[in-house]
Amino acid sequence: MTGFYPEGRLINTVENLSALQSLSQLSEAYHEGRILEARAIVCDSSHNLIVDLGAIKGIIPREEGAIGIKEGTVRDIAVISRVNRPVCFIITEFRKNESGRTVAILSRRMAQERCMKEYISELVPGDVIDARITHLDSFGAFADIGCGIVSLLPIDAISVSRIEHPRERFSVGMEIKAIVKMIENGRISLSHKELLGTWEENAEKFEVGETVAGIIRSVEDYGAFVELTPNLAGLAEMKENIRPGQQASVYIKNIIPSRMKIKLIIIDTFDYSYSPRQPEYFYTGSHLDSFYYSPPTSDKIIETIFTPSPLLPLRSVS
Repeated sequence: MTGFYPEGRLINTVENLSALQSLSQLSEAYHEGRILEARAIVCDSSHNLIVDLGAIKGIIPREEGAIGIKEGTVRDIAVISRVNRPVCFIITEFRKNESGRTVAILSRRMAQERCMKEYISELVPGDVIDARITHLDSFGAFADIGCGIVSLLPIDAISVSRIEHPRERFSVGMEIKAIVKMIENGRISLSHKELLGTWEENAEKFEVGETVAGIIRSVEDYGAFVELTPNLAGLAEMKENIRPGQQASVYIKNIIPSRMKIKLIIIDTFDYSYSPRQPEYFYTGSHLDSFYYSPPTSDKIIETIFTPSPLLPLRSVS
């Protein structure tokens, strides 16, 4: 998998920095067909990307800027948006410009095609992969899973505790782990919540009698749901003048694994603007066939099955 990482991962590695030190080092990388990274500094009027290679200037012609640009299936914003960001590429040739200076002609598309062929096409549901958040929308987060190839992480797959917008969990540029949930017509859909721990693993962080921090996620007639961790929420007794989004200090009244219930009492609430924290992962392996969120003592089963059976399509119950 060497070289097949979200864009930005390679740029400061020793091997990559060494390749950018001189024309001879770049020439060696060219002959080896290595994938390199550097920062795009300009997108010219023809939508060619100018890349700072240190020793010389690099040019990614518009049609080499991404898979689908040439065919018209991808808009030019995919190229324009790379300015001032790292881009991966393969050197395709060296040539002299009008001033007689040597420039390198680069292809980001070829790097992406190699990534698709040698890495992404080999992925199966349940594989845990590295990803980098590229942008956020109300319905989910988009993440680079290798060489600038982007997949969707739907909002309901980010965590068990419901959120209003992905920016409550992620920020652009954040490096995360994700799990391949579904592959359909060559498109990969991601999930995340299965890596954030089961109900029991999260509940073990708390004890009855403690007062802890939480976030009010919803207010109902019968009480308020308070998030204690991204994969764990409890029900608090109703309190006046509370609203979703507020920070809360809550007293843990009871923890009932058999019913997956945590009973809370709200001590205080306040408004607070906070930045997303780096996720804490309970699962650190490379593949999951299934994820069981429910405690063993619970009658309610909440699970995600990643590996499809020979006769049934992939199903997710979560």
